[in-house]
This record gives sequence, structure tokens and C-alpha cells, in this order.
Amino acid sequence: MVLLIFVSVSAPTWEAISFLNVGPEGHQVHYGVFGFTGSQRSIGYTFSNNSRLNTTVLHNLTKVLILHPIVAGMSGLAFILGLSHARIGTVFMALVAGLAALVTFVVWVIDLVLFGIARHHFRDDGQLAQYGNANWLTLGALVALLLGFCVSACGMFGRYRKRRNVY
Repeated sequence: MVLLIFVSVSAPTWEAISFLNVGPEGHQVHYGVFGFTGSQRSIGYTFSNNSRLNTTVLHNLTKVLILHPIVAGMSGLAFILGLSHARIGTVFMALVAGLAALVTFVVWVIDLVLFGIARHHFRDDGQLAQYGNANWLTLGALVALLLGFCVSACGMFGRYRKRRNVY
């Protein structure tokens, strides 16, 4: 959940977290969930300085980035359900964590495809372009969600009855 929250507040809100960094050091444009360096925050955006990237498909893929904060909320819900000491809480935690892991995997693949295409086009234009750390934070969140799903799925089969002491 924490990793996905960090990704959700990426550029332009927090420049230290980004999916793609374009340009030389000190003058880089950082691309995040809700925009890029110097842009207004919005759901879906167009890439700056590259007209070949401003297609309808890529614009719509930037709208899909809204799934990062949604999955962060799902991960938080799974965590809260995991605090329950009842079997039903563990069952629901497994379901929510599994669904969150699935959506995180899909959004991670979309991140790599979207920003891989953008990186390729920027490099073709002779600009420096490299992946940012948000891609790897999303991968870390995916691994953590898979681990949480596995632990909660195994926890469903634990003992939940109180032991009786017979004297």
C-alpha cells in the first residue's frame, strides 16, 4: 500500500518519483501518474515535446494510470481486513489482496508498455530518456501483494477456535 501511495503522488506532485525521465540532468521532465514536470495535475495527459506520442491510444493509456491510487486503496482495505481475528476477515483479505495483485500486475504491464513506447520515441528524437523509479516501486508493490495473498490464503486454514483447558 505504501509503495503504491508513493507512486500515486509521483510527478508533477513529487518529482523524486517518476515513470520516465527525459532530458539531461538538472533539466529533466519527469512523467508520473497525473502529469509531468510543469503540467497541471489531471487524469490523462499528452506528452510534451513529442508530437508522435500525442495519439489517442497513448492519451487513453495515461488515463489508465488512475488505477495506481485505486489499487493503493484496495491494498489498504486488504490490510485492514487482515487485522481481523476471524476466519471471514482472512478470507476477505485473501480475495481483496488477490484482486489487488491482479490489477497491480495489469497496471505494471501498462506502465512498461506506455513508458517503453515513450522512451523509444524520445530516444529516436535524440533526447536522453530513462525509466524512473515508479516502475520498480509498482513491481515491489506487486510482489508484496502476492506475498500478502499467499499468507492470507494459507491463514484461512489456521485454527480459530479457543482451546479448552480440561482439568
